[in-house]
Amino acid sequence: MKNDLEHRAEVAMLLTSRRNFIRAAVATGGAGILSAELAVLTARVSADTAAQMVLPAATKDVTPFKVSVPQSAIDDLKRRLASTRWPERETVGDWSQGVPLQKAQALVAYWRDKYDWRRFEARINAFPQYRTQIDGVGIHFIHVRSPQQNALPIILTHGWPGSIVEFMEVIRPLSDPTRYGGRAEDAFHVVVPSLPGFGFSDKPVETGWDVNRIARAWATLMPRLGYERWVAQGGDWGAGVTHALAHQRPQGLIAAHVNVFPEKLPENPTPAERKAIDRAALFTNDQSGYFREQGTRPQTIGYPLADSAAGQALWIYEKFQAWTDNHGNPEDELSVDAILDDISLYWFTDSAASSARIYWENTRAGFAGFSGGRIELPMAASVFPHEIFNPPKAWAQALWPNLFYWNEVDRGGHFAAFEQPKLFTEELRKAFSSRRG
Repeated sequence: MKNDLEHRAEVAMLLTSRRNFIRAAVATGGAGILSAELAVLTARVSADTAAQMVLPAATKDVTPFKVSVPQSAIDDLKRRLASTRWPERETVGDWSQGVPLQKAQALVAYWRDKYDWRRFEARINAFPQYRTQIDGVGIHFIHVRSPQQNALPIILTHGWPGSIVEFMEVIRPLSDPTRYGGRAEDAFHVVVPSLPGFGFSDKPVETGWDVNRIARAWATLMPRLGYERWVAQGGDWGAGVTHALAHQRPQGLIAAHVNVFPEKLPENPTPAERKAIDRAALFTNDQSGYFREQGTRPQTIGYPLADSAAGQALWIYEKFQAWTDNHGNPEDELSVDAILDDISLYWFTDSAASSARIYWENTRAGFAGFSGGRIELPMAASVFPHEIFNPPKAWAQALWPNLFYWNEVDRGGHFAAFEQPKLFTEELRKAFSSRRG
């Protein structure tokens, strides 16, 4: 290692060299070239700044919020997509090496030429949205109160690479069921927050935001909205947050709806248990590369995803192919526009690195496993056939002594509310029907 004296000498040499260069440039008439280069750099920084969306500062008040992405950010996106540099095509005839080149180019071309962010912006702004500061972080959330006075409050938590976009088709049917084939007594007051570091929530500037801390934030949010008795639901990291809530049992939380996995695998599994174990092994051995990267070096993966719109899109698009109940292509289950709504939310908020940190935080805290452990809170589960794994009911009964609802449905995957909004809505109505009153 260089000592401090050597380091100072090197710095002095660099400064001297830079001064000599500037003097020489002025002496030879090169100042115009130097000025032009500085102007280009300044313009580039200004353009990058203009293309960024700035969130308003949050306070402990519940402040109304509307999404408004600058046109310069949309123009910047299209420019980046148009200048994408592509690798050669894959050497296989399927998705086993990742997104096939033809599919990747088609998605990027649609995003560049046909996708309309303003359509999505109008759609999300039709919901009441707010921001409030909890534990130093501004939390964004959709909050729709039911017209039914006795509605049951529910908080719905997304994961990665999902977002609040996943729940947009279920909010109205849950909150106003009589307009969507339900009964007045099925109604929910619906709260859908963006996880810290995701979407229009702030990006934490310190470590420690694991599922337990997020759960404590949700336990602050619900009373802040005036709810004294409420339930929780979540998938993916949302399930982790909901598990944490179930362990913490904050005042007012009466029940939860998630998925389940045992703390210890059975030595002699039944056929149903073997199926679940095999599905989990497939994920661990073939589909978890992203998890290892985001769980160990979220900052590093953040750089290419923040710079390349195509890279950000395909990092997410691959998961919609792997984890939805499709026939080979993501578009079998989700529309291209719906997929790009979610991808665009990550892009315009520049949240590749900040969202990836949820893996790093929970890996270091020991909360990155499948199992949520034993839970005493009354629990419910709906099992969708193309979920990452399909646990048998026996596992839930062993870990959840107060299991009050279990159902295995015939369609849907990891993004249940996104893929099957009608079925997801029906499951929540049925699951929590016994918890009302």
